[in-house]
Amino acid sequence: MQLPWRRSSRISQRSTLSDEIRSALAREVLKTELLRAKVLLFTVSALISTLLVAYWISPAQIERIWRGQFSLMPLLLSYAPLLAIEVSVIIMLRRRLARGHNVLHWGRYLGVLVETSLPSVGLYLQMTTMGPAQALAFAVPFAYFIFIILSTLWLDFWLSVFTGFVAAAELLALAMLYQPPGFVGEPAPDFAFHLLRSLVILICGVLAGGVGMQLRRQFEASIGAADARDRITSLFGQHVSPQVVEQLLAAGTEVTGETRTVVVMFVDFRNFTGAARTRSPEEVVARLDDAFAVLVDILERHGGIVNKFLGDGFLALFGAPIDDPRAASCAVAAAREMLAAMDDDNAGRDWPLRIGIGIHTGDAVVGTVGSPRRKEYTVIGDTVNFASRLESLNKHFGTQLLISTAIRDELGDAASDAVLLGNVAMRGYAEPMAVWRLG
Repeated sequence: MQLPWRRSSRISQRSTLSDEIRSALAREVLKTELLRAKVLLFTVSALISTLLVAYWISPAQIERIWRGQFSLMPLLLSYAPLLAIEVSVIIMLRRRLARGHNVLHWGRYLGVLVETSLPSVGLYLQMTTMGPAQALAFAVPFAYFIFIILSTLWLDFWLSVFTGFVAAAELLALAMLYQPPGFVGEPAPDFAFHLLRSLVILICGVLAGGVGMQLRRQFEASIGAADARDRITSLFGQHVSPQVVEQLLAAGTEVTGETRTVVVMFVDFRNFTGAARTRSPEEVVARLDDAFAVLVDILERHGGIVNKFLGDGFLALFGAPIDDPRAASCAVAAAREMLAAMDDDNAGRDWPLRIGIGIHTGDAVVGTVGSPRRKEYTVIGDTVNFASRLESLNKHFGTQLLISTAIRDELGDAASDAVLLGNVAMRGYAEPMAVWRLG
C-alpha cells in the first residue's frame, strides 16, 4: 500500500532531481566545449607553427608549392581571427562555468558558423596565390575535418551536422564560384567531383553528430547513476553496504512509503552510560567505534542495514529496502554471531562491553520521512515498538538475545534452543506477550 502523501512527495522530488541532472549535464557540456576550444586552438597553432618551421628550414620547397607566392600576411590574416575567437570563447566558457551559467543555444550555432568559415577564408587566400586547382587539392580543405571531428565535443547532433553542412556548402561554393584573376588558363571545375567531395564532408558531420549524441547519452547515464547513488546515500547515510546499494540501483527501488513485512532488531550496550562517566569523551567514542565496526560488519554480511544509531546502540532492519524471504533467519544468525564476536572483542580489554538484542517481525510502514531539503529512510509501526520493548527486557531477565513468537515461528526447527520465558506484561500492550530466549 502506497500512502497518498508519499506520491506527491515523490513527484516533487523527481522534478527537483531532473533539474539537478540537467544542470550537471549542462556543466559537463560546457567542460567539453572548453576542451574543444583549447584543442582546436592548439591544433591550428601547431599546424601554422609547423608550416613556418618548414619555410625556415626549406623555403624553396614552400615557394615551389605556393608557386613563388608564399607570404606571411595571408597566413596571419587567416590565423589571427581564429586566435582571437578561440581565446574569447575560452575566457567566456571559463566565466560561465565559474558562475554556473549556460551558453545560449543560438550562440553555439553562430560560433559554429564563424569558426567553420575560417578555413574558407584560408582557402580563398590560397586560391588567390596558388590557383584554384592546386589550392583545392592542397591541405586547407582537409582543415574542415578538424572542425568536424572536434564538433563531437559539442555533444549535440545538430551542431555537428550544421558544422558539416557549413564546411560542405562553403567548399562547394568556393570551388564552383570563385575564379581568381591570373589563372584563366586553368580548366573549369568539375561540379560532380566537388559535389561528391562536399557530400563526404557533410556525411562526416552527420557521423560526428552521432558520436556526439552517443557521448551525451553516456554522460546522462553516468550522471543519472551518480545521482541515484547519491540519493540512496542521502537516504540511508553510510549505513548501507555497497552490495545493498548496488541491488537498489539495479532494482530501481523507489523508497516511498509502503507497508511491508520486515524484521526489526534493536541492539543496545548494557550499563554503557554509567561506565562512560568515568572515561574521557575520546575514550568513549573510540570504544563505541570499535564495537560498532565489529557489529555492523556482521550485520551487513547477513543482509541487514543499520537504520539508526541510537547513542549506545542501533536499530537494524532485515527485509527492507530489499525484500528477503530469509530475513528472520538472517537476523537471528547475525545476532548469534554478534554475541560471539563481542566476547572475542572484549578479550584483553579494560572496558568489556555486553550487548542486549531484541528481534521481532511484522508489518511496518517503511519509506522516506523528512522535509524537501533533508529526508531519511525510516521504519514506523508497532513492530518497531515491540522490538524495542523486547530488547529492554534483557535487563529484567539477565539475557542477551530475546525474540518474539513471530520470529520463533519463522525459524521453526532452526530455533530448537529457544526457551519460552513466559507471557510478560509490556508497557503499551493490554495483554501479556510471549518472550523467547535464544542461546
